[in-house]
Amino acid sequence: MGFAMSTAAAPSPPVQLCMQDKHVVMDNGILQVTISNPEGNVTGIQYNGIDNLLEVENEEPNRGYWDLVWNAEGRKGTKGKFDRLEGTKFQIIVENEDQVEISFTRMWDPSLEGNVVPLNIEKRFVMLRGSSGFYTYGIYEHLKEWPGFNLDRNRIAFKLRKDKFHYMAIADNRQRKMPLPEDRLPYRSQRLAYPEAVILIDPLEREFTGEVDDKYQYSCENKDNMVHGWICTEPPVGFWQITPSNEFRTAGPVKQNLTSHVGPTTLAVLHSVHYTGEELVLRFGPNEAWKKVFGPIFVYLNSLTNGGDPPELLWDDAKRQMMNEVQCWPYSFPASEDFPHSDERGTVSGRLLVRDCFVSGEEIPADGAYVGLAPPGDVGSWQREVKGYQFWTIADADGCFSINNVRIGDYNLYAWAPGFIGDYRYDCVITTTPAYEIVLGDLVYEPPRDGPTLWEIGIPDRSAREFYVPDPDPRYINKLYVNHPDRFRQYGLWERYAELYPDEDLVYTVGTSDYRKDWFFAQVTRKKADNTYEGTTWQIKFKLECVNPSGTYKLRLALATAHVAELQVRVNDPSMNPPLFTSGQIGKDNTIARHGIHGLYWLFSVDVPGSLLLEGDNNTIFLTQARSESPFQGIMYDYIRLESPPT
Repeated sequence: MGFAMSTAAAPSPPVQLCMQDKHVVMDNGILQVTISNPEGNVTGIQYNGIDNLLEVENEEPNRGYWDLVWNAEGRKGTKGKFDRLEGTKFQIIVENEDQVEISFTRMWDPSLEGNVVPLNIEKRFVMLRGSSGFYTYGIYEHLKEWPGFNLDRNRIAFKLRKDKFHYMAIADNRQRKMPLPEDRLPYRSQRLAYPEAVILIDPLEREFTGEVDDKYQYSCENKDNMVHGWICTEPPVGFWQITPSNEFRTAGPVKQNLTSHVGPTTLAVLHSVHYTGEELVLRFGPNEAWKKVFGPIFVYLNSLTNGGDPPELLWDDAKRQMMNEVQCWPYSFPASEDFPHSDERGTVSGRLLVRDCFVSGEEIPADGAYVGLAPPGDVGSWQREVKGYQFWTIADADGCFSINNVRIGDYNLYAWAPGFIGDYRYDCVITTTPAYEIVLGDLVYEPPRDGPTLWEIGIPDRSAREFYVPDPDPRYINKLYVNHPDRFRQYGLWERYAELYPDEDLVYTVGTSDYRKDWFFAQVTRKKADNTYEGTTWQIKFKLECVNPSGTYKLRLALATAHVAELQVRVNDPSMNPPLFTSGQIGKDNTIARHGIHGLYWLFSVDVPGSLLLEGDNNTIFLTQARSESPFQGIMYDYIRLESPPT
């Protein structure tokens, strides 16, 4: 087999910048990238005999571009004004045989108020000698005296040729031939519960007949969203979007974002409210200065030199290139002083231990814990933090961690450990300095715990993945997810609950039931005959050999996500009014509709007076999800535990 790799054995030709009337072209002999001047939209990518990899039927501004969605300060919701971030000034930053770096800027002034987002925008593009691709990064700045605003979405989009790119890959087990954009037209498809989801009725290629297409089925967590893209088979060419670092993405390593989808479209989502809702809107008030660098991301192109090799090998090469890019982070070539190089960054290291005397008499190494630095805030605030930079790693089997290449600044250290509920925060603010390692030593996390475990349901991992996910309705299949570990990505699973429990809600008996088979992955509403919805009440039945009537038991409820939901808890009396506990309305994650298995994490600890409990096997906890205006309201549990009173 053979690949057209990013570095040739023979000396590579120099990088050239060609100025045209309304465009500039970066050319390194491997590819040529054409960008509109001064707007800064990528209008053409020539590579391996294909004159343009981007969709030539689209207008030039709708091929490769940066965009965002924003709104005026004080507006509620997640909708706003679309802004393609087109520049008004072009500048050459670096031009030599080894590198071309060019800039497209749009400066804000008060005359633009209400029409464009109040930010200074700079988009940069970089091409290196011998590199089979190009880089792009952006610098956004809001001055203190400018008006406030909300920012809902920020991304880079590339729309490829639909006559060339038909095979999409986002993971080893998430790749397939995709439908054509025409298959989604109204006369070829039927819209389902929301516009993004359609069932293909009369696709141009019959193999897709009856399948569901929905871009949310291809979402990915930030930590895994490092390379994805498309493959053309004639000639065999790959187009890949590589994100070597998550430092500039918002809301931490498990925040989910879109990747690639029918178009063919590939996205670098830098910020979004998907799977989180309004809580993650960037809200800037007056007198708030802000500046942030997004990227660089790398657009990588590859091709096969041996015509007999399967095109899927391009994916393997793209993964290798992604690892190369990760090893090179932070890049040494960006010319902006706002992007610090490795010698301008710091390191924070230490060891995280867990102290839970009801699990072990000794401190437990936090094997596999997520440990990160994010702007100072409350415990767990990192998952809602959207303005600064975040840096994460995973602790080894001994709980040791090293967070490298940290931008200079003030941070809290946050962590959570699979197998334990709650969040850790190191209380002291950490100030990183260039080329210096801060060694924190041993840190001890004491997860919430009052007494020994009486019973538990699930695994505390911030996901509902371990619970029962049903087979989809045969009418709503995406073939990729048949017999797939991500079976939760099938469309319409929320409707299966009422089919499985047509008359009575779920009843789980501790010691007899198996959460892998008997605990539905989402507590959703039930559709009634009149097409309205009602809330649902699940029961947990359990036995207590003895009860301390004067003691206080603790019910831990860890939620993986919530959407316009209200969780109420009652004990041994389904009509208890008011309930023992209510969460009030929580969440706007929309995870159920968008085929996720988690969103924002919630942890509630409920005091249960011993006087409410009974000796014997006739105890029942009633969990009611009370809000019921739509099929998508509900919650996903992460983990539930009942603890004895403190001993």
